[in-house]
Amino acid sequence: MIEHVRQLNDQQRAAIRELMHDSSVMDRACGEHDPAWLDILRQALHHKTSALLDWRGKQLAGVLPLALTRSPLFGKHLVSLPYVNRAGLLTADKESGYALVEHATQLAKQYDVRYLELRHHGQPFDPELFTHSRNEKHRMVLDLPCTSEQLWPSLKAKVRNQVRKGEQGGLQISYGREALLPGFYSVFATNMRDLGTPVYPRKLFLAMLACLGERCEIALVTLESVPIAGAVLIHDRVGGHAITQIPSASCLRQFNNLCANMWMYHQLIERSIARGATRFDFGRSSEGSGTYRFKKQWGAEPEPTPWQVVLQRGSLNDARPDDPRNRKRIEKWQKLPVWVTKAIGPTIVRGIP
Repeated sequence: MIEHVRQLNDQQRAAIRELMHDSSVMDRACGEHDPAWLDILRQALHHKTSALLDWRGKQLAGVLPLALTRSPLFGKHLVSLPYVNRAGLLTADKESGYALVEHATQLAKQYDVRYLELRHHGQPFDPELFTHSRNEKHRMVLDLPCTSEQLWPSLKAKVRNQVRKGEQGGLQISYGREALLPGFYSVFATNMRDLGTPVYPRKLFLAMLACLGERCEIALVTLESVPIAGAVLIHDRVGGHAITQIPSASCLRQFNNLCANMWMYHQLIERSIARGATRFDFGRSSEGSGTYRFKKQWGAEPEPTPWQVVLQRGSLNDARPDDPRNRKRIEKWQKLPVWVTKAIGPTIVRGIP
């Protein structure tokens, strides 16, 4: 029986978390399946969030978290899940998967969205159920050694030299929570403006800290007490596998000569090892892109994170920055003062799937 739930109760949340740690779904389970992410997206981005639950009696056989994004610029989309890179179907039972996708497709028609997008962790589901697949990007994941002492000799000489340059530049790093958010957000908003991308609201990171608890922390890099780089770290443990991911990170461009970004990432990887992680997730990148090469130099290897789409109308790339129709918007955005982008960016970005 498929149940569509907009507000999960404690029993339903417990059942989802139990399923996440079931050995039969290990190839699909990830930290983003935690119901806390539905709370984060609803509270911070005002998405209409819900979950499809497939019950076999009192046993939960499958779950599909969903968020409805709405925008006067980009229209409506039903996604599992926006902002994060993955959180699609969680089930080891193909019958359950078919039922969940069918129900999600019916919801997409009911909401009259442009498309339904499922961002799977692991292998794609039956391609015949979807009209398109986005396979051009890969998650870049680094297997970590047991200690930070083992990390250094595993790095390439060029990487080590760039990290040393940051060390010699007098950079400092701090880890914390809400107290570091103003410094991080200042750097993040400036960098997003420079990239031509609307910035997420500060309350997104506040919600992550509140809903994820000690699993989430902020790193802030300073030079003579001035914030110049920062990142959000999430330390997850699913089915005995510990992984640290960086959903958002930024470095001010004027400090590239100090290799501040390289130095920061070395610190973040060491922090992950100290927190007991066995893997470090750099996030998704297109093969051959600058960010792909940046992650590859650390030893990260590509892993599939297939995004499968049921397109109902419009273009698949209407809301994507690489759509040529959005180029002029990006160029105009890059010329705006940062304070303007902070004021209007969150309203725009919450509608981008």
